[in-house]
Amino acid sequence: MTLPGRDGLVPRLAGACVLGLVLTLSAQGFAEARSGLSDRPPLPAMGPSLRKAVAFATTEQPGTIIIRKSEKALYLVTRQGQALRYQISVGRDGFGWTGVVKVGAKTEWPQWRPPREMRARQPELPELVPSGPYNPLGARALYLLRDGRDTLYRIHGTNDPSGVGFDGTSGCFRLTNTDVIDLFKRVPVGTKVVVQ
Repeated sequence: MTLPGRDGLVPRLAGACVLGLVLTLSAQGFAEARSGLSDRPPLPAMGPSLRKAVAFATTEQPGTIIIRKSEKALYLVTRQGQALRYQISVGRDGFGWTGVVKVGAKTEWPQWRPPREMRARQPELPELVPSGPYNPLGARALYLLRDGRDTLYRIHGTNDPSGVGFDGTSGCFRLTNTDVIDLFKRVPVGTKVVVQ
């Protein structure tokens, strides 16, 4: 008989411990735990998918993201002459920018640290909003880098699906959570992003 290695044994023991803990919860303890959860605000809506396949003429390679701010649209080139179009929100007056960047990192349910400049404009903002479903960056974030340095701009989701399709961000690009999850799965780190 071969015993599982330490790497295989630890997850099994952890799973057994969790299962044991669940089985030992009394009905009263479970009811108390549920009532504690009901004190929290409801989970935010994921929002509709505003994505559609479209004809799209470009010289960029498949896999490239092209953001057209004037259209409030993000295009993911899928093949020559074709793209997926996502409706987005873009930077409000004074916060728009253009250029070529890359996806430098990707995060599920990201934490949010408002930049110092944003906190100077809005002192009521916290230093940090922890990861999770109540975070204003939504379900996923793609971090945009230029020459290996963080631009502080993101392609991210939102917990307010009605907030997509406007000039309202501080320079980031906002999709519904449903759409940012879809984009997140399709786009690897290193993806070229062209902002026009």
